Amino acid sequence: MPSAWNTSGTIVLRLKRPILRYGKSFEAIDSDPDYQRSVSFCILQIGELSGKLSDAFRADTAGRIQWGPIKGMRNLVAHSYGSMSRDIIWETATTDIPVLKAFCNEQLEKFK
Repeated sequence: MPSAWNTSGTIVLRLKRPILRYGKSFEAIDSDPDYQRSVSFCILQIGELSGKLSDAFRADTAGRIQWGPIKGMRNLVAHSYGSMSRDIIWETATTDIPVLKAFCNEQLEKFK
């Protein structure tokens, strides 16, 4: 298992913290720049660390997780310089991240 995997899994699991702290509504993220940055930074870290996973691991799990779009989302967050769509951030945090979180939990269980 790549060393980045534990870090990636930890970051995915930690993304839940800002969502719980600030609320589970689009209105919360839409009106709070600190919340936007918190969630965006977690998404950026997930994308960055997913790039450190081995090619073999990504190939083996490509049927379950789309690694390319994860890295692409990282690039959008990193290079949009504060103009990232809050709709996209929210959609990623509430739809895509829970799927990735479940996958990470399953993978971490395999390596215990």
